[in-house]
Amino acid sequence: MLSPLTAISPVDGRYRKSVEALSDYFPEAALMRYRVRVEAEYLIALSGIGLRGFPAWNPAWNEMLDGLWKNFSEADANEIKTLEATTNHDVKAVEYFIRRRLQSSGVHGLENWIHFGLTSQDINNTAIPLSLKEAAENVIFPSWEQLIQSLEKLAEDWKEVPMLARTHGQAASPTRLGKEINVF
Repeated sequence: MLSPLTAISPVDGRYRKSVEALSDYFPEAALMRYRVRVEAEYLIALSGIGLRGFPAWNPAWNEMLDGLWKNFSEADANEIKTLEATTNHDVKAVEYFIRRRLQSSGVHGLENWIHFGLTSQDINNTAIPLSLKEAAENVIFPSWEQLIQSLEKLAEDWKEVPMLARTHGQAASPTRLGKEINVF
């Protein structure tokens, strides 16, 4: 079990509360979910380009494939980890996970098209930037916006509070605290 004393870094230990919102984007289970998402979306994209031998597409497959990553659970991540122990390959384990899900959903004919024409780096080089993009959009940028709003409020609240400015470590001309926060 993860505790401040067993975490690899203080980010997951001591500072966990401060970064908890990022846990949807950066742990290994999240990377697995993003890999599943890329593979699933790739299969959906393949359905629309008219490849010879590709099975006739059932529109219900879109929902089933999207459900693989939208409903991704810790149990799914554990299943991929178990597959990885056999394959000794993280992305191949994701491929086998998807194959199992297709088979258990009664979807036949797509198994050989999972990961078709791709390398592991095609998956990773899409999944990792997507996680960064979504973390930025959903967590980081909103936090920055909240910080900016807080600073704007402080600048307004303290616009008349005098303070001694400093330059090169020495006292300089008087200024206003609100102005300095605004400049910052």
